[in-house]
Amino acid sequence: MSNSDLRQRSLAAVWHPCTQMKQHAGDQAVAMIPIASGKGVWLYDFDGHRYLDGISSWWVNLFGHCNPRINAALREQLDQLEHVILAGCTHRPVVELSERLSALAGGKLGHCFYASDGASATEIALKMSFHYWRNRGRQDKQEFLCLSGSYHGETVGALAVTDVALFKDAYAPLIRAASTVATPDARLASDGETAVDVARRAAAALENHLEQHHHRVAALIVEPLVQCASGMAMYDPEYLRLARQLCDRYEVHLICDEIAVGCGRTGTFFAHQQAAIRPDFLCLSKGISGGYLPLSIVLTSDQVYGAFYDDRISRGFLHSHSYTGNALACRAALATLDIFADDRVIDANRLLAEQLARGLSPLADHPRVRHLRQRGMIAAFDVLNDDPGFSERFCRNALAREILLRPIGNTVYFMPPYVLSHDECEFLVAGAIAALEATLVA
Repeated sequence: MSNSDLRQRSLAAVWHPCTQMKQHAGDQAVAMIPIASGKGVWLYDFDGHRYLDGISSWWVNLFGHCNPRINAALREQLDQLEHVILAGCTHRPVVELSERLSALAGGKLGHCFYASDGASATEIALKMSFHYWRNRGRQDKQEFLCLSGSYHGETVGALAVTDVALFKDAYAPLIRAASTVATPDARLASDGETAVDVARRAAAALENHLEQHHHRVAALIVEPLVQCASGMAMYDPEYLRLARQLCDRYEVHLICDEIAVGCGRTGTFFAHQQAAIRPDFLCLSKGISGGYLPLSIVLTSDQVYGAFYDDRISRGFLHSHSYTGNALACRAALATLDIFADDRVIDANRLLAEQLARGLSPLADHPRVRHLRQRGMIAAFDVLNDDPGFSERFCRNALAREILLRPIGNTVYFMPPYVLSHDECEFLVAGAIAALEATLVA
């Protein structure tokens, strides 16, 4: 099979996500990249070209494509159990995964509810919070808060707490929108302000809102430390500390959406750990299965669980997915956690993050670059550019240099797999800088 053959067949039969399909048609089309195989940080097409996966295939692939340890675990699981209904049945991988995640959360979030994607995890957390207050006789607490620029998924429920117009505006009539409070995005600092100052200013706005409306608010949902889809907006942990205090004071749940920023991405296994807090709900997906299989999980506390524990079925959490707790996906997640433990990945990532920072440091003085920033294994910078086609042109120039990067608007970001070697890190950075220069010249 050739690249052109698969590309044409895909464009005829597959409706691709987050894509204006017309951009892939005609003489000036954006190339659709046919991928034949993957190994480590590399993807290979049918014509033998390779591409370094600088975005972990939509932020999911932690330990490289076709990782031999995850592969081996899945082969073993295939001969034991592929899937079983989780209503009335259970199995070893889902029990072991729940126990291990609870331990990683300090034993304070000991109840795991499973689904298959991040948006579903968001909706589960929102519904649990709403239903908790209902079961506790607080039917007035039906509203949600999110941060300006937040992203928590694209299903109708998740869009209620997503504040990205591109995803939300077309479906506004379907959505029961949440209230939006100020983001602690450090890029909003005025002259003389620090990231901590911005965090405190945003927390003050949150306090003002809760003081007036807390009796109606069920939960605040945040992406801890990095708001990814709105352009890798990074903020100081001080905001999480203050938000936790305010949620406690005003009896509001705190939902930490770590779908993208969990699993070691920000420098600790869970991002909220950098603020030394505990959320009421913790949403995980993407990297938890190593990028192998769809899986999402909501962890919550004894207190929340206890509000549903009753003789009456109507007080139970009546939510389900056919593939809830899929045995293969849970086994992939267990293999992923084994790699974290056996290879001391969090420690190794600190060294890799330092190398990435050194490579990108010259861009701090680039006349067209602003807000070079990094949090663990996420790095980003904004480009001064008025061309609405910047993202597509940068992507093409990066691909020409054997690198897969997809800017968010004028924000170029890096979220590579954790198995990036020293030489591959240098290759990624050098190629990205060269692609930037080529894009700005064009």
